[in-house]
Amino acid sequence: MTQHAYPRPGTANARDVPESRTRPVETGTRWTGKLVFGGVMMIVAGLFNVIIGVVALFNSHYYVVGPSGLLVLNLSGWGWLHLILGALVAVTGGVLFTGATWARVITVLLAGFNALASLAFLSAYPLWSIVVIALDVLVIWAVITAGTEAEE
Repeated sequence: MTQHAYPRPGTANARDVPESRTRPVETGTRWTGKLVFGGVMMIVAGLFNVIIGVVALFNSHYYVVGPSGLLVLNLSGWGWLHLILGALVAVTGGVLFTGATWARVITVLLAGFNALASLAFLSAYPLWSIVVIALDVLVIWAVITAGTEAEE
C-alpha cells in the first residue's frame, strides 16, 4: 500500500484538498509484468511443443534423423512427449497469471524439464528446439526475478 503526501484531515492545508485525497491509495497487485510475460511465454512455448509433437506423430518424414537416431526414444515417443509436455506447459502458463507461489515453482520446474527435452530433440530439428529452449530460459528468468510482490 502506498501513501501519498497529501495533508491530513484537520490540518491547515486540508481544506484545499478533497477528503478522498487524504486517504491512502492502494496500489498492490497480485502479479507483476514479469509474471505476465512469463505466463505468455509459457503458453507460446507450450503451443510450440504441441506443434512439434503433432508433426512428429503424423508426419514422420518432416524431421531428419541421423544414423545414430534420437536420444532414448523413437520419433513417435518424442512426439507424444512433446505433445503432453506442451499441453502441461501451456496450462501452467495460464495458471501463472494467478501469481501464486506454487504456480511459480511448477513453472520453473516444467520450463527446465521442457528445455532439457528440447535439448535432447535438438538433433532432429535444431531451429524449433533452440527457439523453445530460448523461451524456456526467458520464462525461468522472468519468474525467478519477479519479486515477492506477486505472492499471495
